[in-house]
Amino acid sequence: MTLALAQPVGITPLERIELLCDPGTVHPIRSSVGDGVVGAAGRVEGRPVFSYAQDSSFAGGSLGTAHADTILRVMQLAGQSGAPVVGFVESAGARMQEGLAALGGFGRIFSENVALSGRVPQITVVTGVSAGGGCYSPALTDFVLMVEGASMFLTGPGVVREAIGEDVDRATLGGTDVHSRNGVCDMVAPDIPAAAGFARSLLSYLSWPVCSPAPAPEVDPGDVVPRLPRKTYDVRDVVGCLADGGSFLELGPRWARNMVTGFCRIEGRAVGVVANQPRYLGGVIDSTASEKAARFVRTCNSFGLPLVVLVDTPGFMPGVAQESAGVIRHGASLLRAFAEASVPRLTVVMRKAYGGAYITMNSKDLGAHLTFAWPFAELGVMAARQAVGVIHRREPAAARDRLALEYADEHLGADVAARNGFIDEVIEPAETRARLAWGLATL
Repeated sequence: MTLALAQPVGITPLERIELLCDPGTVHPIRSSVGDGVVGAAGRVEGRPVFSYAQDSSFAGGSLGTAHADTILRVMQLAGQSGAPVVGFVESAGARMQEGLAALGGFGRIFSENVALSGRVPQITVVTGVSAGGGCYSPALTDFVLMVEGASMFLTGPGVVREAIGEDVDRATLGGTDVHSRNGVCDMVAPDIPAAAGFARSLLSYLSWPVCSPAPAPEVDPGDVVPRLPRKTYDVRDVVGCLADGGSFLELGPRWARNMVTGFCRIEGRAVGVVANQPRYLGGVIDSTASEKAARFVRTCNSFGLPLVVLVDTPGFMPGVAQESAGVIRHGASLLRAFAEASVPRLTVVMRKAYGGAYITMNSKDLGAHLTFAWPFAELGVMAARQAVGVIHRREPAAARDRLALEYADEHLGADVAARNGFIDEVIEPAETRARLAWGLATL
């Protein structure tokens, strides 16, 4: 199979950095060294950023000692100045001619990735084929973007064929379809200019969290959400009703689609959004959704971004497959991520929140700073019919509808949760944006 070119003809490594940065702001670093990589400092929306871009036309972009030193210098300067670092990666891995010295260069880069973790934003744009050690550094950064036609794998098709007899091409082994669905890649861009634009958008949320607010949306989020609990909708439409200008930058849209994560602004303040997605699996939480949300919560906490959590979930996914996949461990990771977060955390229960999922999705008792619920929301151990099936299992079926209504009125209503202190306020859907804006400004 022939791969589409990830890099359009004429876009050099330096030009990739120039696409990222404001015009006329790029200053090369270690430009006389060469060795298959370009380092530079620049500005994005007037704020400093450091960047490097590997050159696959020089020894396949393989990493040698001097190549590693340039990347390290760029990263060290980013750490010293507190500025983000963006890498354009396209590497054949360690340079075989330099042996252990090349592997040592990767080790030093990995160590610096970890040292910068949580201190400055690290973004990787994979622009072509990246193999071996060239995959680990991207995986250690905060965000990974891939250009269509790019691929990443620890061992290439030739090694796979020789080692285990499996005949596979680059795209099938580690292309964008693979990594956008397994969580390695946060976003796929059609070309390098689009990827650079997406990186600029990411930096706008991470590097300057407060700016002038855009016009408020005019759509009531309550008009988006059906009252019937089994009817589906797209929670991203709710986010669009709350965000400045209706703008939402989603991360990992192809991975764990029953959980939505991304960035938006509310009255000019950047926030991270975590939301159940009823459009997929009814919004149920499984192991991969837990992993996705936990990683995102930790990232937002690292960079001081408040969290807005939109809840509409029937609970955790039951069954042998999920227990075997470690849903307990992954669910606990999400619990831990929320409980450890020190940034403001605001929760809105839109329609339902049952059982362990109610706790896990940033409940008040888990430490949420403010919790709201819409009037028709239900919160409890389980839905009324299931609860009646347990409590009144010996009652005739004809009586269970009445008993379910009584149970819901007594235990599940948003007003009940508010009276008992589990919800701070029951609000109309149309009030949600204003309430969140007030909470963010206050906290």
